[in-house]
Amino acid sequence: MAYNWDLIERLLHEVQNSADKNFAPRAYAAELAQELERAGEHTNNLDALKAEAADYESQLLGAGFIEPRPEDEGGNGENFVLTPRGLQLLSMIDSSIPGGEHSRELLDEQGTAALAPEVFDATAARANLV
Repeated sequence: MAYNWDLIERLLHEVQNSADKNFAPRAYAAELAQELERAGEHTNNLDALKAEAADYESQLLGAGFIEPRPEDEGGNGENFVLTPRGLQLLSMIDSSIPGGEHSRELLDEQGTAALAPEVFDATAARANLV
């Protein structure tokens, strides 16, 4: 299983912008699908993409990439902030930063364990050395 890094990147960017509004991973997946369609890329199954986004939200929270946003930062119980680990992940996979493809490849080499905290931390340290 390969991760959908474009979708994860979108979710992490939306986490950064979620002050005072509910985090809506399924809606962000639909927006990404629309952008891909406009760019000539096709998403085969929108419902599957939406479900994948919801799964990623749970995985990112459980692995410590995101955490509930404090009330004094616009938290409402339904939104998040990036943790230091989440910021590291975003910097590794951000498509606007040159060289992100290499980091995505390093993460893909880890398979389904890529977002396990100990595996990710080791991979991130390796990526910083390259």
